Amino acid sequence: MAVTLPPTLPVFNLSTLLRRNRNSAIILKNSSIRCSSSPTAPMDRNQKRVVVCGGGVIGVCTGYFLAKNGAAVTLVEKSSVACAASGKAGGFLALDWCDGGPLSSLARASFNLHRSLAQELNGFESYGYRPLTALSLTVTESESKNKSSSSSSARVENLPSWIDGPARGPRTIGSTETTAQLHPQLFTRTLLSKAMESYGVELVIGKVERVAVEEGRVGSVVLEGGRVINSDAVVLTLGPWSGKFEMLRSLFRVYGLKAHSIVLEPKEASAITPHALFLSYHPAHGGEPIDPEIYPRPTGEVYICGMSSEVEVPEDPEEIVGDPESIGVLKRVAKTVSSHLAEGEAQLKAEQACFLPCTDDGIPVIGEFPGVQGCYVATGHSCWGILNGPATGAAVAELVLDGKSTLVDLSKFSPARFLGLRKGKC
Repeated sequence: MAVTLPPTLPVFNLSTLLRRNRNSAIILKNSSIRCSSSPTAPMDRNQKRVVVCGGGVIGVCTGYFLAKNGAAVTLVEKSSVACAASGKAGGFLALDWCDGGPLSSLARASFNLHRSLAQELNGFESYGYRPLTALSLTVTESESKNKSSSSSSARVENLPSWIDGPARGPRTIGSTETTAQLHPQLFTRTLLSKAMESYGVELVIGKVERVAVEEGRVGSVVLEGGRVINSDAVVLTLGPWSGKFEMLRSLFRVYGLKAHSIVLEPKEASAITPHALFLSYHPAHGGEPIDPEIYPRPTGEVYICGMSSEVEVPEDPEEIVGDPESIGVLKRVAKTVSSHLAEGEAQLKAEQACFLPCTDDGIPVIGEFPGVQGCYVATGHSCWGILNGPATGAAVAELVLDGKSTLVDLSKFSPARFLGLRKGKC
C-alpha cells in the first residue's frame, strides 16, 4: 500500500475571504463535526481497526490518511478538536526553513502536501490557506509617538506601508513559492470533517486512561470511565500531554513550552498586506531583544505571538490562559510596529496561550513504540507541528498499514533512539 496523496496544486492567491459572523468569529463552512460516545458501527472484518489518541493537527492528519487508505479509525480527543496549540498557533508554513537538519525531508514533503490538500479541501476558502512573503525586521521600541518616526520608517525600502513604526533592515526570507499560511484550527477541523464524512472516521470525546497490551501487542484502548475500544493498532498523538502519559514517560520526555499570542482586527484591514514578519525587537528600556512574529490573515485579522517559557502543562487544555505581562508585551509590540495595530485602531479578538510539545533532543518522536507491536507515537513537533502535520500523518499511516513509510524516512524520529537512556516498563 502506498498512501494516496491529493493532486499537486499550483500556487495562486486566495480569491474569497472566510466568512465571519456578526461577532467576527470565523465560521467553518460545510464542516460540522459530530462525535459519538456509543459503540462503533459494524465494520468489514478485514479492515484494520486503529485508534488515534489526540485531536490536534497530528492526530487528525494521521486519522485522515489512515481512513483514506482503508483503515477503520476512531479518533479519541479529551476536550475538543484543535483546542490547544493546533487551534492557537500561527499557521505558518515553510518549504526550506528546516533544510540542513533532521526535519528537512519531513518539512519539504509536508509543505507540498499542504498545497495539495488546499486544492482537495478548498483550503483557500475553508481555512485561509494562501502563499505569502516573509520578512525579517529589526524594531527598536521608541517612546516617541511623533509622526516623524513613522514617516521615516514608511520610506524604508521594501517595507510594506502599514509597517509605519521604528523598523529597519527589512530582508525577504520567504517568497510565495516557499512560504504560506493557514488558519490552524480551521485546517484541523476541516480535515477531520472530510475524514468523518468521506472515510467514516468516528470521533469520541473522552480521556485515554491506558493502552491495554496483550502478549506484547496492542489489544485495546481504555478510556476514563471504563469504555474499551478494541483495536489492531493505536497511535498516540498527545502533544504536550505525552509527558503525562505513563507509557510514553517511561521512555522519553516531552515537555511543554508555553507560547503566548494575541489576535487583532484592524479597522483598515485592507491596508494590511500578506507579509509575515519575524522581528528582532529591542525594548525601549533595555533588556534582551525578543523575537515576536506577526501573521496577517486573509480574514482581516492579525495574529501576533511570542514570549515563551517552559512551565508545567495543566491537565485540562481549557485551563490554559495567557500571562498578563506576556500579553502586555505583545500588545506593545503590535502598536510599535504599526499604527494600524494600536489600541483604538484595532479590536482585540483574543489573548491566549498554548503549549508546544518539545523533546530533549529537539527532534519529533514518530514511530512504533519499542516492545509493543501495534503501538505508535507521533509527538514532539515543537513550533513546526502545523507545518509537519500532513507528512507525519501520511507517513504514520503507511507505517501502520504497510510496516514502513515510502514518503519519509522515519528512522531518525524513532522512539527506539531513547532505549538505554531511560529505564521503565509500559
